[in-house]
Amino acid sequence: MFPPSPPATATAGVAVSRWHAAADSISTDDLVAVEEPLEIRVGGRSVAVVMRTPGHDRELAAGFLLSEGVIRRRDDLLDLLACRDQDSGQSGNVIDAVVAPHVSVDFDQLTRHVFSASSCGVCGKATIDAVFRAGVPQVPSETHFDPQVLAALPAALAAAQPGFGATGGVHASALVTPDGRLEIVREDVGRHNALDKVLGWALHHDSLPLDRHALLVSGRISFELVQKALVAGIPLIAGIGAPSSLAVDCARQANQTLIGFLRPDRMNVYTHAARVRATG
Repeated sequence: MFPPSPPATATAGVAVSRWHAAADSISTDDLVAVEEPLEIRVGGRSVAVVMRTPGHDRELAAGFLLSEGVIRRRDDLLDLLACRDQDSGQSGNVIDAVVAPHVSVDFDQLTRHVFSASSCGVCGKATIDAVFRAGVPQVPSETHFDPQVLAALPAALAAAQPGFGATGGVHASALVTPDGRLEIVREDVGRHNALDKVLGWALHHDSLPLDRHALLVSGRISFELVQKALVAGIPLIAGIGAPSSLAVDCARQANQTLIGFLRPDRMNVYTHAARVRATG
């Protein structure tokens, strides 16, 4: 459908003065996560600018358009073009989506929704109602996951995060099979961007809906992550951190299992705990 994004540098070297309690400061070098804007266009018209870690930009744009309801299936998206920056003349921070002729894009509604989501200018109940009015179905999947398999996931994710290992400054999202295999992992300075990259990968590989997978995220679980996972039909979200109240409410209404504080020896199952059961 679309070619892979060109390689990008996810880390950058910076000078730092490192202080220790019992020693003088030391001038040295450190690595930080790269953060740059990506403008997403549809048919040449700008719909969003996201701050992201460069790399897998076409996946990010495709996942964003999927989770925002612009496209719903692989055939809706014909191509993703890396445009030249006006200042440098180099291909870089602009992706233009070419959608199929049958796809109708409500640009006014899309740009209003993106702005509202980024500014958190909506109330909780109205936000959840809007998700289901937009045609996001409840999760029908009866796929279940063994708690012992889930308990092993934090260590597996940590081992698959080179960006976090180098900088400590990026989030990760991963698709997990019922036997605990991490099918795909993506990192980004934005947790929602990392998930959009995963969804874009799934769209490119024609793997939707993801009703036989769990979503694993490296930090807290926000409403936005739940909403994006619902669009992809994901029945279970597990996070290393805490969920928000709105995330819990939305997952409960959508028949989605939500797990927070996932650790090797414990977890909190906030909604639809029947999907978490031993298989042995």
